[in-house]
Amino acid sequence: MGGVFEPLKGGGAAIALDGIEISILRSLAVQLLELIGPGEPEPDPDADPLAALFAASDGPTEPPSDPALARLFPDAYGGPETPANADTEELRAHSSEFRRFTENDLRTRKREDALAVVRSLDGLGPVGDGPAGDGPAGDGAAVLEVGGELRLRWLGALNDLRLTIAARLDITEDDESAVLFRLPDDDPRKPMVMAYLWLGGLQETLIETLGDTL
Repeated sequence: MGGVFEPLKGGGAAIALDGIEISILRSLAVQLLELIGPGEPEPDPDADPLAALFAASDGPTEPPSDPALARLFPDAYGGPETPANADTEELRAHSSEFRRFTENDLRTRKREDALAVVRSLDGLGPVGDGPAGDGPAGDGAAVLEVGGELRLRWLGALNDLRLTIAARLDITEDDESAVLFRLPDDDPRKPMVMAYLWLGGLQETLIETLGDTL
């Protein structure tokens, strides 16, 4: 897995992906969708709009029990930089109230990001039909082009995937990924570690293409 995003003339970014890379990315995005859960039901056109507005704001007040979901939906208050003399009960109350009004919308956005990844991968042509030559398509792989909102959706989904894998691997500091990279090949965590590092490279190079359009 060595493909990276490259800037396109006129804006956007492109990456050449072989069949295995497409399959891995799609599988990870689908698993992320399953972790996040189903989206909000379609609103009833006959329902009272004011009641629907209040219902939409009535989200969960407690953090998720799953460590991966807790990374995706962290408390807004009470992080590691919180002063030692802070009122923990007050911070917990503020976090609960903030979560109640924001988590449903955040889940919807993360779900839309992951769906955008799946749909854009499904829209790629057969691997091996790309033209020969220089650039992303030079090896005949399928070429994914992202721009505008789609590029931002990919960035969001890549970040969510890395957070999820980091939770599963119990990675809490960036330098721990270097230690994990040196795991022996027979370590059962090795495939997930390689995916984590690969996703980090995709995220980094996609961010770099944003600088070319600013």
